[in-house]
Amino acid sequence: MNKQFRSGFVSIVGKPNVGKSTLMNRLMGEKLSIISPKPQTTRQQVKGIYNSPESQIIFLDTPGFLKPRYELQERMVEYIKGSLKNTDLILFITDVSTYPTDYDEQVCQILKHSSAPKLAILNKMDLVSQEVTKAKMAQMEALFFDEIIPISALYMESADSFITRISSFLPFAQPYYATDEISDLPMRFFVQEIVREQIFLRYREEIPYASTVTCEQYKEFPNKVEISVNLWLERNSQKPILLGAGGKKIKELRLAAEKEIHSIVGKRVKLEVWVKIKQNWRKKKNALNEFGYL
Repeated sequence: MNKQFRSGFVSIVGKPNVGKSTLMNRLMGEKLSIISPKPQTTRQQVKGIYNSPESQIIFLDTPGFLKPRYELQERMVEYIKGSLKNTDLILFITDVSTYPTDYDEQVCQILKHSSAPKLAILNKMDLVSQEVTKAKMAQMEALFFDEIIPISALYMESADSFITRISSFLPFAQPYYATDEISDLPMRFFVQEIVREQIFLRYREEIPYASTVTCEQYKEFPNKVEISVNLWLERNSQKPILLGAGGKKIKELRLAAEKEIHSIVGKRVKLEVWVKIKQNWRKKKNALNEFGYL
């Protein structure tokens, strides 16, 4: 048993669209969380397992904090609160150019009640001057954070020093997971997320938020993977928008998702996408349970 080995859970929290998923992907060196310019892209907790000879860090990427307006958003807030229970370290990430917003302050009110150590991450420092960054750091010094760290998650050249700093806050413990794992989530989950990412990247207004994806079939063969997903919408009127003229837009979505999945599995990918309707699914508890928002 290595008595100097550190292992623990690190929760990444903040308001929507401040770079939580970008930061986790950068720290992991792998793309685990989907990313788009739209807020609320992440809907569930995504777990990434970082392994090194000295430590195992289990990152928990959470949905952006918001005031819930319907059942799905209620569950998103519950994912955030759940990730803060028994966590070993909290990374509060915010956009340095907009801090403090009302949502930032509400997140901080929640974090104040956690006994875990907390680091404040001022992200997107590449978009503001050094003077602005220093002023925001000074503004945060009166709060409860153990450290305040300015970064640009998008342009971070190396995550090594950041990883070392995070590890220093974790307890001495043996790894919770096998050291060759990068997540405990099944490939079906990542397929669903990849298709959802393409929806967020390719459609505007209501479609990204009114849609969800379930993976109905995932069959792996020596040289290929066959996948079938259901893409759920809330209203019949949304279906023609999603399909596009002559089915062009849904075909582009399917091909892009196949390419992304291929980059992960290293095999030829055949993806079938079926569009279905579940009226007002975001507001219905049974529908959310059926779609895996547990």
